[in-house]
Amino acid sequence: MEKFELTILGCGSALPTTRHFSTSQVLNVRDKLYMIDCGEGAQIQFRRSKLKFSRLNHVFISHLHGDHCFGLPGLISTMGMLGRTATLHIHAPSDFEQMLNQQLEFFCKGLTYKVEFHPIDTKTYGLIHEDKSVSVYSIPLHHRIACGGFLFKEKATLPHIKREMIDFYHIPLYEINRIKNGGEWTTPDGQLIPSHRLTYPADPPRSYAYCSDTVYLPHLEKYLKGTNLLFHEATFMHEDLSRAEETCHTTALQAATLAKASNTKQLCIGHFSARYENEKLLLEEARSIFPNTILAAENLTIPIK
Repeated sequence: MEKFELTILGCGSALPTTRHFSTSQVLNVRDKLYMIDCGEGAQIQFRRSKLKFSRLNHVFISHLHGDHCFGLPGLISTMGMLGRTATLHIHAPSDFEQMLNQQLEFFCKGLTYKVEFHPIDTKTYGLIHEDKSVSVYSIPLHHRIACGGFLFKEKATLPHIKREMIDFYHIPLYEINRIKNGGEWTTPDGQLIPSHRLTYPADPPRSYAYCSDTVYLPHLEKYLKGTNLLFHEATFMHEDLSRAEETCHTTALQAATLAKASNTKQLCIGHFSARYENEKLLLEEARSIFPNTILAAENLTIPIK
């Protein structure tokens, strides 16, 4: 099975603490890296997680609060000092473009590469990026400012070859890719061997959903149905529901309720309020509704199965 895994770079909320970095994650899809939010310290955590800057070509910013985007100018500058030449694509709410251009003009003159901006409509669900490995969709959220989540859907892979059948029919290696794509093999005596006899079915495509800062939105269930891994902010415990609603955030219990309703396979909660020194209480609250819940933690890598 090809690589499809999430690395947490930071999982704290707006108020800095010594326990957590600001929000940032990296999704690795077949060794292509997709950054999701870029709070302060993201590039330091990127190095600590032993990730390669050269494999990062897309950054997705959920909204324009500092704990989700203040790390981006520094990251862009560092990539320039490393001599990057490949275009870096920034996907973010449209209001970010003017601010980003000003930062690039002031702090990042003479870059060796192009930074290309792609505006996101945070009010609608829709495809915002597609390549050979993954399709990325925006998820409309509700926060104090325009905010969107992201759904990453892995592209289907080719079937697996049956090595014993390849050896039995003496099929040359250069024919394997054609057979994986559905081609037949003709034996020297004219017998046609169909592709399905020479291959195993491909692994089922996987998916990852990221729900950034938002009030509890039960209707997100329709977008998240059956995801392999859901990250949902759980800034507060449910006993602090009034504070969560006041600041447009979600409780751990609410995040777990959404995970259960959407039949996701695994839930990861993060974006922890600085008021909680014992985050296991948040985990216990979520697990009371959805047992397959884990806590986000810096440099934690989660294989998405």
